[in-house]
Amino acid sequence: EAAVVESGGGLVQPGGSLRLSCAASGFTFSAYIMSWVRQAPGKGLEWISQIDTATGPTTYADSVKGRFTIYRDNAKSTLYLQMTSLKPEDTAVYYCVRGRSDAWEAPKGQGTQVTVSS
Repeated sequence: EAAVVESGGGLVQPGGSLRLSCAASGFTFSAYIMSWVRQAPGKGLEWISQIDTATGPTTYADSVKGRFTIYRDNAKSTLYLQMTSLKPEDTAVYYCVRGRSDAWEAPKGQGTQVTVSS
């Protein structure tokens, strides 16, 4: 059964950085376009980034472009999101999902909480 486990979230001050990880299992990770989506308090899911089946190309939502970097290690079946210059509005639960910006699957993991606050 396909599963993912997100990790790496936490509390960080504005301007800080975090790296999120998503360990995948139960499916051929390298065969899937993967995305990160997030859900801020009281809001719906927001797609923020995707990466093709190889190590690129990548696409970003305007809200994170230039600050976040998505990458993957297919040998480890792991997806990453390097986040820099974090803002309070980045506070959300972050999920990795299979799919692209206009067609992604519902999150299968528990997500990882990112809180940006001073």
